[in-house]
Amino acid sequence: MATEPDPYPWLVLLHAQGLSHAQKLQLLEHTGSASAVTEADIAELQAFGLSEAAVMSIKKPHAALLHQDQKWLAQQRHHLVVWESPEYPPLLANISDPPLMLFVAGDPEVLCHPQVAIVGSRNPSAQGRENAGAFAEYLCRCGFAITSGLARGIDAAAHIGAIEAGGFSIAVCGTGLGSVYPKNHAALAGQLSKRGAVISEFPFATPPYKANFPRRNRIISGLAVGTLVIEAAHRSGSLITARLAGEQGREIFALPGSIHNPMARGCHRLIRDGARLVECGEDIIEELGNLTRITLPRTPSDPAGSTLIERNPDTNFDKLLNSMGHDPSTVDQLCARTGLTADQVSAMLLLLELRGYVKAADGGRYLSSNIRRKNERVRP
Repeated sequence: MATEPDPYPWLVLLHAQGLSHAQKLQLLEHTGSASAVTEADIAELQAFGLSEAAVMSIKKPHAALLHQDQKWLAQQRHHLVVWESPEYPPLLANISDPPLMLFVAGDPEVLCHPQVAIVGSRNPSAQGRENAGAFAEYLCRCGFAITSGLARGIDAAAHIGAIEAGGFSIAVCGTGLGSVYPKNHAALAGQLSKRGAVISEFPFATPPYKANFPRRNRIISGLAVGTLVIEAAHRSGSLITARLAGEQGREIFALPGSIHNPMARGCHRLIRDGARLVECGEDIIEELGNLTRITLPRTPSDPAGSTLIERNPDTNFDKLLNSMGHDPSTVDQLCARTGLTADQVSAMLLLLELRGYVKAADGGRYLSSNIRRKNERVRP
């Protein structure tokens, strides 16, 4: 990484009171640098239209708040990536209201890596968690980093999937990096700082203000070439991220779900509004490959991938799997759909469950557990 700029003038600008984010950006553009802002005299700042309170907060900054940030930055693998840094992500710089700076715990260079954002419900189904992890693993193995918000549910599953694939993942926080929210994700944040980065635009001591979480969503979508939504209610923060991605000119992907799952309604709404319906990771690579020079792996083996499991297409195993809908099915229902006996279906379900193709649900029912291509074949 190149020599980092002096953080002091940037921290002064960050903590300046009486200025909106847009005004701070305008001030930077007008003066040319954060140093020029802090070195400007009172008359120059007033001529720019700043209030007396705003001018004084620049000329006489809050020393204790600045010291907190400086102390955090003095620690190993803690960085400040500012607007004028060569490490500032170009995609993020192109959004309408980019952050002035990013506090980074981890590797700042990963911020310029091709990324796909994965977001969704904080209270997903078990299948939703598995889908998030499977897509994250597959996309990492194709060369993408995974970006999300460190929240419970889909966010955490996507981060974990990236880590388990040996890939990179970036967590964009709605708090300062002096704390982790939610608290029980502290260990996960620690792993991410070693296999990517944990970042925030907020000062060190910023608590989890509710308004900051929708605001950080523009960074999640802004860092990524595309955003995948997995399970989202009709009104949710994930849909905010998707909307922002669309406004930023980025691709939007949505994973459909059962019509009986309320967490699928947000995804179905996105698809109706023009989002790309995806069934597997290959759908995303096909769409984004031309933008990133990332191509399909030769032998993907992930549940979200496109591996052909060679077998005759009219096998009973394929017949059984193809008869399973998105909702759990009983053995009797599967017998009626396939024409197989109960003994045959039960034995095959056991094998398919061991192979990871089927999951047991409540009440002796079963459902397909993999994201399968239409031309995928099963070898038990």
